[in-house]
Amino acid sequence: MTAPERSFVAVDLGASSGRVVRGRFGADQFEFEEVRRFKNDFVESAGEGGTTLRWSTRDLFSEIVAALRQVAQSLAAGGGARVASVGVDTWGLDYGLLDGAGRLVEEPVAYRDARTTGAFERVFPIVPAAEIHAATGIQLMPINTLFQLHAHVHSSAWPRNAVRLLPMPDVFHHLLCGSDVGEATHASTSQLVRCDTRDWDRELCRRLGIPASILPKLVPPGTRLGRLKAEVARATGLDCEVVAPAAHDTASAVAATPLSEQTAYVSSGTWSLVGVELPAPLVNDETFRENCTNEGGVAGTTRFLKNVAGLWILEECRKSWEKQGFALGWDGLERAIARQPAWVAAIDPDDPAFFHPSDMVAAVRDFLLRTGQPAPEEPGALARIVLESLALRCAEVLGTVARLSGRWLRAVRVIGGGSRNDFLNQALADVTDLEILAGPAEATAIGNLLVQAVTAGRFRDLAEGRAYVAQMLPARRFQPRGEATTEAAVERLRRILVSRR
Repeated sequence: MTAPERSFVAVDLGASSGRVVRGRFGADQFEFEEVRRFKNDFVESAGEGGTTLRWSTRDLFSEIVAALRQVAQSLAAGGGARVASVGVDTWGLDYGLLDGAGRLVEEPVAYRDARTTGAFERVFPIVPAAEIHAATGIQLMPINTLFQLHAHVHSSAWPRNAVRLLPMPDVFHHLLCGSDVGEATHASTSQLVRCDTRDWDRELCRRLGIPASILPKLVPPGTRLGRLKAEVARATGLDCEVVAPAAHDTASAVAATPLSEQTAYVSSGTWSLVGVELPAPLVNDETFRENCTNEGGVAGTTRFLKNVAGLWILEECRKSWEKQGFALGWDGLERAIARQPAWVAAIDPDDPAFFHPSDMVAAVRDFLLRTGQPAPEEPGALARIVLESLALRCAEVLGTVARLSGRWLRAVRVIGGGSRNDFLNQALADVTDLEILAGPAEATAIGNLLVQAVTAGRFRDLAEGRAYVAQMLPARRFQPRGEATTEAAVERLRRILVSRR
């Protein structure tokens, strides 16, 4: 085992914010320091076809460099541990394109951009949906990399000087150390990787006119990618390795989560990732009908799950309320929610109306009115409906995942930022009739750090690292209350939502 004083740095980029965290897995204490947090949002760029939503890698990388400089300064001032490595995880699906000199040819397009509108209608006549699922095992969503890339390649916007595609986290690994490979867990979400070989499906690319030559070599989490570039080392004051974590944020979150065969997980954030950990992909006609997905995990595991809407809806509602002059912090909103009656109405969080509306509050109220339900204007009442609907949808998906995987569930681990939401945790316990184990809230960053620590020899394997996390960060527990009024209301709302599908 390596010396305990070594630190690791996780760059954790989400679709609405980013942060850089330093961690040290001490024998008696787990040190977790958020060094820097910053916003991440779409940047609108004008082009011939109209407005395009993009990510600003320039701004994000500037924040990363500034954070690494803070790490170096803090450790130097305190005489603290040296940094062994840094690794980046991000949201899924998006990618950057490099030219022959290794430069980004344009800022990456965001998955919520309108270019994938009508993607199914363009792709499925060429390769049927069932065939794509059988090959890749991935949930069919028009925002998947496959559909983004197909739309990109067959448009006038395709940059002719693009010679390499890198998944989003590997864009930043490239900027840090010059690496040009792709990390496997992130690539697995693209719907361009075969679930049997865990490599790119080049035949699928050929049939869709996607140039397979631009796709990078795939490497497993824990791969050493190189050392910081000289200019990055000078700018930050650090000289360390860059190690690929589980570079998809949910893969990192699950890596940090103590699980058993009777425990499912909900990675709760902008999206809700609801699933179980399996030793191998589960792909058949029923997983296709239910639109389940098999994404890569650490140590060859499979994350069998469904990707459903998450706290994005509530966060967008809060933005709408702010524009109306109601600046609601979570504490104030939680008090307002508690004053409202339970289970009076529900929305379907996965309805397309909630994907990227100009006004989320209006979209939620419109859905309620269209389905003949009460549509309150008061923020606490509407927020309660949103959160109860998220719990209802997660419970529905948990039932599907358990049935298809043959798992008899006794508990659910809620991880990520949403695990701090006690109201949502209790609602999920009530509708599933299962114990909810909440935390760690910082699962994604911890999982990122954990994979780096396994690579450095701090832990023998992932199992030992997970045991360490369970000991140092015990979960908070929520028990189902089994209220008869809740059961009746939930069943009524289930019937409303099922009738719309």
